[in-house]
Amino acid sequence: MKVTKQNGRQFILTSFFFILFLCILASINQIRFGSWLKFGRCKSPFHSHNSSSPNFLGDNSSSDDIRILLGILTLPDQYHRRHFLRLIYGTQSLVGAKVDVKFVFCNLTKEDQKVLVALEIMRYNDIMILNCKENMNKGKTYTYFSSLPEMLNEENKPYPPYHYVLKSDDDTYFRLANLVESLRVLPREDLYYGYVIPCPSMDPFNQYMSGMGFLVSWDIVEWIRVSDIPKSHLEGPEDRVFGEWLRDGHRAKNRFNAKWSMYNYPEPATRCTHELWPDTVAVHLLKTQEKWIRTLNYFNVTKDLKPSKLYHIP
Repeated sequence: MKVTKQNGRQFILTSFFFILFLCILASINQIRFGSWLKFGRCKSPFHSHNSSSPNFLGDNSSSDDIRILLGILTLPDQYHRRHFLRLIYGTQSLVGAKVDVKFVFCNLTKEDQKVLVALEIMRYNDIMILNCKENMNKGKTYTYFSSLPEMLNEENKPYPPYHYVLKSDDDTYFRLANLVESLRVLPREDLYYGYVIPCPSMDPFNQYMSGMGFLVSWDIVEWIRVSDIPKSHLEGPEDRVFGEWLRDGHRAKNRFNAKWSMYNYPEPATRCTHELWPDTVAVHLLKTQEKWIRTLNYFNVTKDLKPSKLYHIP
């Protein structure tokens, strides 16, 4: 059978339009698929490089987002407390900020710790083990801050890895969205943020920030690593000693007193406490389950629980 020139041209044109149709269809599907992926990311409360470690809270939409490391200083044996705090922070969602929650303690000393903590790391990837002997007022805070630049500064990664580093106790509840909002208008350099001590003071340059939780900018973290001032003054109440480092080093020219958005739990009443209120950034001294539950109920943390036939919670 002979193929005429006209048939040949028709075959070429038909093939051309068929290929064009396939290209258009692929483009449409790609756009839809990309939108679906973007939608999925927006709906997810976590972002992490490791799908088995949902400890990085926030939207991955912009490199300009505030990046915060929340380091909770605790002890290796506090397994139940860590699991409880994972619930507390894992159910908070953020927009325009990324908060990485890590549990921080010194070297493991028991056989069961080596197994159980290793399993936690494999599952959650939210633990930092410092090279130190567990202590309260003999340099643990220094080891935490001074270790971070070597741990976190990496080539081909954003710099600084975090704009702010927060040190918190494991009996403090941070409301992350309120924390982020309070930081939006503040400098990202030479910043020292927290609850000013003594309790009646409102002057952030008076003494120091309470150990319930204080935050500094990344440049101060790097200064702590290289300066001789912290190295020569390690022992003593950690929050007071930290403030003395900054004073002696003429650091933290930008200071922010977060009082009274940060405060101790209302009971027993002292000059450092007041009633729970909506504008709270942090509540400290949640030493019992009852105090945690009362606090979480006040802030209605389960309001986003979706209805389901699988459970009934009155």
